[in-house]
Amino acid sequence: MTKQYEATPSRKVAFLGLGVMGGPMAGHLAAAGHQVTVYNRTAAKAEAWVARHGGRAAPTPRAAAEGAEFVFVCVGNDADLRAVVAGDEDGAFAGMAPGTTLVDHTTASADIARELHGMARSRGLHFVDAPVSGGEAGAINGLLTVMCGGESGPFDAMRPVAMAFARAVTRLGDSGAGQLAKMVNQICIAGLVQGLAEAVAFGTRAGLDMPAVLDVIGKGAAQSWQMDNRGKTMVQDKFDFGFAVDWMRKDLGLVLDESRRNGARLPATALIDQFYAEIQNRGGGRWDTSSLIRLLNK
Repeated sequence: MTKQYEATPSRKVAFLGLGVMGGPMAGHLAAAGHQVTVYNRTAAKAEAWVARHGGRAAPTPRAAAEGAEFVFVCVGNDADLRAVVAGDEDGAFAGMAPGTTLVDHTTASADIARELHGMARSRGLHFVDAPVSGGEAGAINGLLTVMCGGESGPFDAMRPVAMAFARAVTRLGDSGAGQLAKMVNQICIAGLVQGLAEAVAFGTRAGLDMPAVLDVIGKGAAQSWQMDNRGKTMVQDKFDFGFAVDWMRKDLGLVLDESRRNGARLPATALIDQFYAEIQNRGGGRWDTSSLIRLLNK
């Protein structure tokens, strides 16, 4: 698939974190004509990115952020994010000029989004929490869905730039709203995957030709992205790809923490989180989330 980029002026941007998601996202920014400086905790990965895409690598988040109009971040969790962004000497905030914007694509807590938003404002900076959905394939193809929280002005300014790696970039409210929307997304996915796993296990036990069944019901009301992209690999017992169970457990932990604060009742989500814990106990932390079916195939 060839990404069609919207025509936008070339911007000086930084991208911090070149993992499974961040590397392709930064690559799309470069391909769209932006001037990209990258930082990664493992410097060799940043140098390899530059060899492939151009731009330059910086030794610290602060150095990467210096001179950038927008600083994009995609790291692992709250602690990683705080270290990369808010470190007193080498954090990105320390290198950003007043009026510039940091856009955080990490799936993190709403609390840290609000914390970093407050820190940014105190420094004359802008902060947008902007977690993504679409997985590794979405990052590679530049078709991510980006859910954003923050003020409308910084969002409107950064949106055309972020469209380099997205098919939708949407503001959903004030600081933290992007992270909360991503939690809604993960609740939906967990339920869909568990339902699909039970359906495939049931159909298999019933002696049905499950690839044929999935083709048929995928044209009706049961259709979902999970069915289209994970149903047949569930039948084949293939899980060495995709969104890892370890990552889903991290995300569901954020969901359940937030539910305890806001009083939402999530009985099915809590149960599915424990199913994923059992997959981890079986050594499947890096398996795709569709591996839930292995708990049903005893």
